Amino acid sequence: MRRNKELEIYIHIPFCVKKCDYCDFLSGSQDEATRKIYVEKLIEEIRTHNKRNRSIHNEKVITVFLGGGTPSILEKNQITAIFDALRENFDVAEDAEITIEANPGTVTAEKLQAYKKCGINRISFGLQSTNNEELNLLGRIHTYEEFLESYQLARACGFNNINVDLISAIPKQTVASWEETLKKVIVLEPEHISAYSLIVEEGTPFAKLYGEGCPGEHDLPSEEEERAIYYRTEELLEKAGYHRYEISNYAKKGKECRHNLGYWERKEYLGIGLGAASLINNTRYKNTDDLLYYMEHASDLSAIQENVEKLSLEEQMEEFMFLGLRKMEGVSVDEFENTFGKTMEECYGEQIQSLVQQELLKQKNGRLLLTKQGIDVSNYVFGEFLMACQY
Repeated sequence: MRRNKELEIYIHIPFCVKKCDYCDFLSGSQDEATRKIYVEKLIEEIRTHNKRNRSIHNEKVITVFLGGGTPSILEKNQITAIFDALRENFDVAEDAEITIEANPGTVTAEKLQAYKKCGINRISFGLQSTNNEELNLLGRIHTYEEFLESYQLARACGFNNINVDLISAIPKQTVASWEETLKKVIVLEPEHISAYSLIVEEGTPFAKLYGEGCPGEHDLPSEEEERAIYYRTEELLEKAGYHRYEISNYAKKGKECRHNLGYWERKEYLGIGLGAASLINNTRYKNTDDLLYYMEHASDLSAIQENVEKLSLEEQMEEFMFLGLRKMEGVSVDEFENTFGKTMEECYGEQIQSLVQQELLKQKNGRLLLTKQGIDVSNYVFGEFLMACQY
């Protein structure tokens, strides 16, 4: 059931200078010629959406997010060409939030000025740590000093909406070293800070070094240290004027990431590029992960789209609950009923009652939200709403 005529667009740029040792995203290093062809094919896909799907084309695009990989690795003319195609084929709102992810050391004044001309009004810098030893351990290509140069350059070019990504629970990290990172970033006064906890993903170099049973496993912070880091993050950021609006995200007033909020609120979004995921008319699908195949078939949407799944009403309800509960304001009881024609109590009464009794959820002003204890075990809480609808 379509609730509005607004659309978010995600554009995937799967290239980086060097893949970080902890990263399991769909990304990697490629030569300049491959990047050039990819951008051309990406533009082909953008144009094909216009020709094949007028209903999407006619929706108002309220956010655009260039993610990766490292989108800032592209040349300024390539970013310009992508946005020229986007605006030619989609109705992009004048006040759209338009974000580009950037790695320190990959931006120049010329690139940043070109971003501004394209309408990009938000930059997300992947810093991860202010400690150079930790950055080296993570396999990052930059130092903290190089981040500072890029950050200050972005400010000088007029960007007034900047996010800084940080990662905690790095091997050998202490609560004190994490506090130092937070305090250094707070002094810079970015509008938004994302603070994620490291997950050692299978198939990454980190898994071989720090995975279960590996020699470096004990270099990871203990559960108690990780919990202390978790609480200290909220304490320091709240004191500095950043309110926590989602489990891992903090923002100054009015600077919440509208694009990510759209994911958690189940707004429709269109993914363009290699491996990009979409949610359109309650149907989820993703593009192929095969780079060569994508570049050969980018203009044939039926060929590149995979895992097409029309969500049942029950699956839509589940997503409403476990995605919406990521937000600190939780989910609206009335919105649930207006959207699905059934009350939250009818569908999840037993689960809600149990979680409230366990003090993991609370009800406030017509909303259901996580408690402080519930945030600590949020994955458990979310799991209680999967395959549990009672209607």
